[in-house]
Amino acid sequence: MNPILKKKRHGGVMVWTLDQPETRNALTGNNAAEEFVQACTEVSRDLSVRAVVLTGAGPVFSSGGNVKDMQKYQGNTIPTEVIRDEYRHGIQRIPKALYPLDVPVIAAVNGPAIGAGLDLTCMCDIRIASETALFAESFVRVGIVPGDGGAWLLPRVVGMSKACEMAFTGEALNAQQALACGLVSRVVSPDQLMPEAMALAQKIAVNPGTVLRMTKRLLREGEKSSLESLLELSASYQAIAHHTADHHEAVRAFVEKRPPRFS
Repeated sequence: MNPILKKKRHGGVMVWTLDQPETRNALTGNNAAEEFVQACTEVSRDLSVRAVVLTGAGPVFSSGGNVKDMQKYQGNTIPTEVIRDEYRHGIQRIPKALYPLDVPVIAAVNGPAIGAGLDLTCMCDIRIASETALFAESFVRVGIVPGDGGAWLLPRVVGMSKACEMAFTGEALNAQQALACGLVSRVVSPDQLMPEAMALAQKIAVNPGTVLRMTKRLLREGEKSSLESLLELSASYQAIAHHTADHHEAVRAFVEKRPPRFS
């Protein structure tokens, strides 16, 4: 089976493209989990990568789970514990790898992001939508629950009330509705989606890589820790930051009234 995740480097920005049109960029029934884990590991170890843009090839961002592949569960011939482990060792590996990735990730949503496809966007830090994008937490409509962490991810992006509405009805939001509820931060024309996403990624990537990674970790920790714990972690990270060459360069550049030249 051909890889679903195509990777391309643009300076400090890595572009990941879901490219399996025959499955509408589905995330199950293929090697998507393994490929995301590998891609996240590569980016995490490469300190020269300062931002990632995730998008889809063709008219669809991701259709989520491969419903045709779910036919194998018909007839109750596969034990419940086997199916549970398929999720644990399959699609659930994606949020475990992508959500805590310490490099900023932008989802450039080019078309429908359905079910696990929507949840995939919620694993990212920033979402930009094409005018043709649709978003649906549609698991209920095919008689299943969000098995990929969507019940944890979606409320953190749109709030519990809106997440409940989306999950209980399965109805799709268009790009403007997604903008109104904060699911995406901007909506652009289809031809401007990647230029906008890349321009934003480059604005991020000009900043010191070590500090970017620590900043993202603080934001993630802030979602689950107390203020006191976060302040203590922030003090530790700040002590590290003050000893970096990029901080020293930034201070010199400020005093000398010139743009900084980060390593």
